Amino acid sequence: MVRLDRRSLMATSVAAAAGAATMGLTSAQDGDGDTRNAPWVDGDLKRFATTAFGAEVTGPFVTETDELIFSLQHPSRDNPEPFDRGGVGVVEGFQFQQDGTNDDFEELAAPRTDEEQGRVRVADGEYELLVQEGDPIDGGDERFGHPTTPDGTDVAEFAGSRYGDVGYNQDMNQFVATADDGTAGYLFTNVETSPGSITRMPIERDDDGGWHADLENTENLENAAAFRAIGGTRINCYGDLSPWETPLSAEENYAHPRVAGPATVSDVVERGDGVGRRGAAAFWNRPNPMDAQEAIDDVFGDESWSLQGSWALGGVEMLAYYLGADPVDQADGENTLEPIGEGYPNPYRYGYIVEIRDPTADEPTPVKHWAMGRAAFEAPDVQADRKTVYLTSDGENKGVYKFVADRPIHSYEDAGDVAGTLHVAEVTNDEAAKSHPPAEVDLEVEWVELGHVSNAEVESWIAEYDDLTQRDYLETHADTDWEDDLEAALREADEAVARGGNRDLITDEEILEWAEQYEAHGPDGVDEELRKVPFLETRAAAKEIDATVEFRKAEGVDSIDDATAGDHLYVGISELNDGMSDDEGDLRIQRVDGGVVYRAELDEDYDVSTLEPVVVGADASDPPQVIDDVPINIDNVLVLEDGRVLLCEDASQYNRTYPNDGLWVYEPEDGDGDRGHGNDEGADEDNPGRGRGRGC
Repeated sequence: MVRLDRRSLMATSVAAAAGAATMGLTSAQDGDGDTRNAPWVDGDLKRFATTAFGAEVTGPFVTETDELIFSLQHPSRDNPEPFDRGGVGVVEGFQFQQDGTNDDFEELAAPRTDEEQGRVRVADGEYELLVQEGDPIDGGDERFGHPTTPDGTDVAEFAGSRYGDVGYNQDMNQFVATADDGTAGYLFTNVETSPGSITRMPIERDDDGGWHADLENTENLENAAAFRAIGGTRINCYGDLSPWETPLSAEENYAHPRVAGPATVSDVVERGDGVGRRGAAAFWNRPNPMDAQEAIDDVFGDESWSLQGSWALGGVEMLAYYLGADPVDQADGENTLEPIGEGYPNPYRYGYIVEIRDPTADEPTPVKHWAMGRAAFEAPDVQADRKTVYLTSDGENKGVYKFVADRPIHSYEDAGDVAGTLHVAEVTNDEAAKSHPPAEVDLEVEWVELGHVSNAEVESWIAEYDDLTQRDYLETHADTDWEDDLEAALREADEAVARGGNRDLITDEEILEWAEQYEAHGPDGVDEELRKVPFLETRAAAKEIDATVEFRKAEGVDSIDDATAGDHLYVGISELNDGMSDDEGDLRIQRVDGGVVYRAELDEDYDVSTLEPVVVGADASDPPQVIDDVPINIDNVLVLEDGRVLLCEDASQYNRTYPNDGLWVYEPEDGDGDRGHGNDEGADEDNPGRGRGRGC
């Protein structure tokens, strides 16, 4: 196995054997400003799988029978069948033994031919698809991954903006066994779309080791009345299986930023204008909200800016139809600007952790854990105390969060009574983290309390905004009557919202007043009417109290089941750039576009205080010899019971000579993994912030 550091990879020149491997090599090396120890790994890495061209590797889950399930998310339509459609499959004929027995596999080589690049490949066994987008389910009345309106109309039939092709973006897979030996049960799968999709599919393993799906009895749970009653979901990403065996789905609501990038609400108010700083959230109830960026470009011209998250406003109107709103903006197969009235979705109902209680019942119960905050959540990880939950938020300049319930979450008979404290991470060793390469810096973290609340309290605050409509956007913010001149009214409203914010939602002034009271009296000393701020506007509130809202694509988070003190929590930072590597704030680390995987040791209270790098990706400028055989842009992570970690790529290909994402198996150094609790002694005097010795 090639040792994964830059020097050894350059010397080996693995990729040079492929003709395209040397293309661009000279230019990549000339003036190369490489980050030290990128790439780098503390342990061993082996490539187990590559997915079909265009697809990510998402939703890894290892069953009780030790077989790996993962999704084929958004593959290229040009791939040969069946790899031209999104789907979910299982690796048959190979088992990830987690009991200490040998399951060694020969590392999978990079895909070189068109045939290899057009399909899913695994190092051992065969990848067999169980279901694909659009397959008939539930007696043939519905299609896999396709939400419907209350009258049964497939949302794919409507004109207008979408959050990707309907049913195309399979992600989380969580398996709830119904057989004692784990050979039968329900597979719960997320599909990243808007409105959201969570399916429950019966699957069973035969005596020969083959898995089979029962599509006839597969259900899209989102189409049940219980889901519509809580507003449905949107952009369901990765998730977790709770210690009490219920699936947890994360809503990756990228459209939640009210201010763009590193800006704060204070910046907007001090300037007296949101120009250059306003985010996508303000335009949620705009007619054709995904067109907000184009409108801002038109209104502000050279002063225009990027509305963070505006692309994720795609599918909001589809969500309205799903909830039963009259699609008045549909005419002759076109999506018009006619504003939608009653039934429009409340923005504060999206961006949460969704638990599927009673997962094997005829009608499972969806629960949104409003008390855990609102963000673009990639994944939760629930600890063995059944109270502590770590939460990562995807995107640019985002926070990492921790929720601690007052008592075990599953012990609350009424989910509305679940109560606890929400925290946000603050990196405290900012001097050590400035201008140093990621491999040489442990990030010291303190957890800053945002507030204490119950699910029911938060939902009562959310309900205040349930009557929001697109008509309100025009009538609140424009002087012109939209019924007289819709285009003029819309332009006026767009400019007013960009400058002063959306007055139909929590205002800038409310956020600043909360922050002032928080600083003066602490999280429990704010006025009752302001307690909603950190739970409905979590990111904006965290910024105002100087938490470290600078993480770039904090994605997968996981630890072993029943983790104890000394075990590790792993966090995937898919790209280390933007807010993590700029010249302001707590994080000013040298950038590594290929990302970093951190781990943190759990203490007796399930707290973590130090994020130490264990896998560092490659620089974007690295030549093929380096970047072909290292993991880049790690997204989902799954910790196996023996301490190994599955790392799934959502990769920008940079200088790779092949276009496919992969799945890697990371094994910590001997004695340094979970269940081993190794103890590295000594400090590295050359690397500030480094508390453990390193070698590679």
